[in-house]
Amino acid sequence: MNYDKKFKVSLLFLRVSVLLVMLMWTLDKFINPAHAAKVYEKFYFIPDLEVLVITTVGIAELALLVLFFFGFKKRLTYGAVLVLHTVSTLSSFGQYLSPFEGPNLLFFAAWPMLAACVMLFLFREKDTMLQFGAKFA
Repeated sequence: MNYDKKFKVSLLFLRVSVLLVMLMWTLDKFINPAHAAKVYEKFYFIPDLEVLVITTVGIAELALLVLFFFGFKKRLTYGAVLVLHTVSTLSSFGQYLSPFEGPNLLFFAAWPMLAACVMLFLFREKDTMLQFGAKFA
């Protein structure tokens, strides 16, 4: 396998990995909206979100993730995924200050994922495997 093919396979793997993590967070909004509401309250300081609001956010995120996976308007969709994950990573700042309390150590996994999102955004033109192509983008 040549370098270009290896690079494209690596980008696909990064995209699928980012999609998987973000999809689980999105599905949480449908399966357990009360938990999602607690997350918004604790990390984003947005209290008392109704189930309808959480579900609406979930629908928007799901649409974004589908477009992200298939390469639609990469500058926009890859950028939105990067921004969402950056906000998520930075909003957890308090957990990084006490890594060995409770489940806080798990929050450090956000940093390599943030690096993956940055790489996908910077190399979005090279990320072409399993996408609809130029007409779709």
